Amino acid sequence: MKRPRIILADDHTLVLDALKNLIEPEFDVVGVFADGQTLVEHAAELNPNVIVVDIAMPHMNGLTAGERLKQELPLVKLVYLTMHQDPEMAGEAFRLGASAYLLKNSAGTELLRAIREVVRGGYYVTPLLTDGMSGSFVQNFKRMKSKHPLTLRQKEVLQLLAEGRSMKEVAFALNVTPRTVAFHKYTMMEHLNIRSNAELIEYAMRNSLVLPEAGRTLAATA
Repeated sequence: MKRPRIILADDHTLVLDALKNLIEPEFDVVGVFADGQTLVEHAAELNPNVIVVDIAMPHMNGLTAGERLKQELPLVKLVYLTMHQDPEMAGEAFRLGASAYLLKNSAGTELLRAIREVVRGGYYVTPLLTDGMSGSFVQNFKRMKSKHPLTLRQKEVLQLLAEGRSMKEVAFALNVTPRTVAFHKYTMMEHLNIRSNAELIEYAMRNSLVLPEAGRTLAATA
């Protein structure tokens, strides 16, 4: 019987190495990636069964990457491994196609249990988030109001702008025109009632669409 094929995505090399050492005795690690954009570009060619992905990553965060991946690989199982102990964030992950959500301070055995569960077609959420929850925890999470009233393309544009890229650089990364990037930017600002670049960066940080250290640096200079 073939072992499940796993992709790992996290922007910290030490985390990737630790995860790989943890799961390789039981699963085949077929790829590791340090940012969401590269993950989306190369995941399909590796034919994974499961992708273990962080939320806060450069160029494209894990939630946006996961949304893209589920469009291209509808059968892949997304396991979010994150620092965000936030039920609303978990709700967003499940609405976008997650099969599991657990925290980086969880025991390694919990990640293995989550992967086994999603390979069987089930779901997994760390007990740290489901304590006291009755009924289907997945449906409970999905019923939570979305934190991101933005389109997928708007979220991609927002993260790249919040990381300090110019409109031309964002256009090149997304293979669109600078005029299209400007349209998305000002549509977002109007929709979110945001009046400045600093407020836009703050929104991106608050909703984990940009790495906190990058966002803080840009917010200080915006």
